Amino acid sequence: MSRVDELRCRVSREAAALLYFGVEKEYKQAKLRAAEIIGVHFLPTNFEVALELDALADEKEGYVRKERLFLMRQEALKFLKLLAEFCPLLIGSVWRGTARLGSDIDIAVYTDSPGQVLKLLRDSNVIVHRSCWSRVNKQGVTLSSFHIYAETETKNSLEITIRSSDEADKKRKCNIFGDEIKGLNIFELGKLLKENATKQFLP
Repeated sequence: MSRVDELRCRVSREAAALLYFGVEKEYKQAKLRAAEIIGVHFLPTNFEVALELDALADEKEGYVRKERLFLMRQEALKFLKLLAEFCPLLIGSVWRGTARLGSDIDIAVYTDSPGQVLKLLRDSNVIVHRSCWSRVNKQGVTLSSFHIYAETETKNSLEITIRSSDEADKKRKCNIFGDEIKGLNIFELGKLLKENATKQFLP
């Protein structure tokens, strides 16, 4: 391993530690701070940091991590079924299989009526903490999504991202792993839980 490669690994590990222990919340800031700590002027990729973060979570949490992932995927399936009319997909770390202590369950749904999703959750006695619109600009295009932050029966955090129905077939790129965010639908998650419940989906 070259000196540069060794330093990249050190920065990646340091950034992963900053994220894992909650010192930093965003990858960019974690990488910048890690580079400053190590004393270099280059940054690793998000992918490199993500792999180190996954390894660190395994080291710190052991077999309990896989048990938690299994239970979170089971709970996610219940919500996919509840939200079935809105074409739900399990995304995020629970889909990836990289969930760690403190991770939430991320679900994307597609509808032009966010209020219906909110009503369904409340009618189903799901604890909703807050909801809000989010707008981001990507390559000159403003994209809007409605976010619902809730809590599951087992006290896991749940984030439901609601996008317009015409976005259901659009491909999205993961800004951490660099691949397509495919996620899992109801059928796929149910099958996964029966066949390989703790499988990881990494590029």
